[in-house]
Parts: sequence; structure tokens; C-alpha cells
Amino acid sequence: MTGTTLHIPTLETERLTLRAPRLSDLDAYAAFCASPRSVGVGGPYSRTQAFDRMSGLIGQWHLRGYGRWMVADATTDAPLGVVCLFFREDWPEPEIAWSVFDAAEGRGIALEAALVSRTYAYDVLGWDTVVSCMMSDNIRSAAVAKRMGATPEAPIQHPVFGEMQVWRHLSPDQIENGGMEAYA
Repeated sequence: MTGTTLHIPTLETERLTLRAPRLSDLDAYAAFCASPRSVGVGGPYSRTQAFDRMSGLIGQWHLRGYGRWMVADATTDAPLGVVCLFFREDWPEPEIAWSVFDAAEGRGIALEAALVSRTYAYDVLGWDTVVSCMMSDNIRSAAVAKRMGATPEAPIQHPVFGEMQVWRHLSPDQIENGGMEAYA
């Protein structure tokens, strides 16, 4: 018998584990998808739609070799959000995106997860640039992007999400040469 083997790497920080989504994450993910917090990713969604979306979290790993991680508490393994290296067909270029669940709000979880995923994009995948796209009124995500050293570029008009602000992240050379000092 032959088949396809899918590898989703696990990344760790002191507080977080970025890992493959599990069925046990569905309740937390579905709660996020049903909430107003999911508007920035096209929601709200029903539980059935959340299951389909969670299944899709895994699919891009197979199709592109990178994708979305479930962000979990390193001690309890409780799901706290999703962070990804992402490239939709209708997107301007690959991006880092993040969503945190209610329990993770205001704890620096999005920043920590996004930084480790950007390091993966640069060090493992060999990317030399990456953006983050967000709705123009998403001030919390804009604050995370700014803390990462990203700078705003001209907004794009997306056919589903409307106007989206594009934030350009520091390149690996800029990071290596101390570009993050102003944001520490």
C-alpha cells in the first residue's frame, strides 16, 4: 500500500507549542469561529464550517509545504489560537497571520507565535520577505505587526474581505542587522 505522509513540524517557545491541529481542539476553535472575533477571517462560522476550516488548516501543509499551526499552551496543551504561514490563491503574496482565542487575548501570545513562525519562514523555508494582511480597522493585529517591526504599505482591495492593510515584515538581513531594536 502506498500513501501520502504529511509532516507538520512542532515549534516551541517557553510558553507555547505550535503544533498540528487535533480533533480535541475543535471546541475551542469552533467557539472562536462562532464569535465576533472571527470577522477578520471571514466569520462567524457554524460548528460544521469550523470543522471544515480546521481540516483546511492542515491542507496547505500538503499543498505548499507550510501552513497553519494550532497555538497551544506549552504546559497544559490548551489551544490558544492559530498562527500560520499562509498563501491563498487570491492573496498578494505569502503571509504570516494570527488569530487568538478569548483566553489568549492581551498576553502576548499572538506576537510570540508570529515571531517564531516568521523565524521558521526565514530560517527553514528560505523566504526573504513576508507580509501580514488584515482588515484596516483591526488595531490589535496592527499593533502586533508593528511590534514585529513590520511597516504598513498601500492597502489592497480583496473581493471578500474588502480593504485590507498590508504590513511588510523585516527581512532576515534587517533582523540580523539589528532592525528589531526599536521594537524590543
